[in-house]
Amino acid sequence: METYNVGKIVNTHGIKGEVRVLSTTDFPEERFKIGSKLYLYQENQKPQLLIVASQRQHKNFYLLSFEGYPTIESVEAFKGATLKIREDQLTELSENEYYVHEIVGLDVFDDTGRELGKVKEVLSPGANDVWVIGRANQKDLLLPYIEEVVLQVDLEAGKVIVHLLEGLEEL
Repeated sequence: METYNVGKIVNTHGIKGEVRVLSTTDFPEERFKIGSKLYLYQENQKPQLLIVASQRQHKNFYLLSFEGYPTIESVEAFKGATLKIREDQLTELSENEYYVHEIVGLDVFDDTGRELGKVKEVLSPGANDVWVIGRANQKDLLLPYIEEVVLQVDLEAGKVIVHLLEGLEEL
């Protein structure tokens, strides 16, 4: 089953088994709520199921503890590990909202039918996401994910239809 990163354990916190987690999810309230199932991935080890026992926010981090791990000694080895969820734990998104893994790899066409390339990655620099379109023998094309540019996303067909506003191709 496919898994998706939701956080990275960067350190322990205190002596009561808390770990400091740097969130990599858009839904930290849901992912890290008490009772949530997370999978711990560490190098050269099998994934380990953890159940969140407590959760609180501290500065830019989430402080989590897990059922069955009540002391700093019991979580010390978790430092540097990645926390993931399984595909069946993904949140249902609203219309015109997509997970990055659904967008990357889609073929991109302009509204005249011309093939532009494939979505290589999605950047989140500020007000809106920016889709990086990889093109053959050309620089990558950066497209803002806004209504005027991204006209249609068809996940089943594996393609995106975009309207290139004046100047976008020259950037």
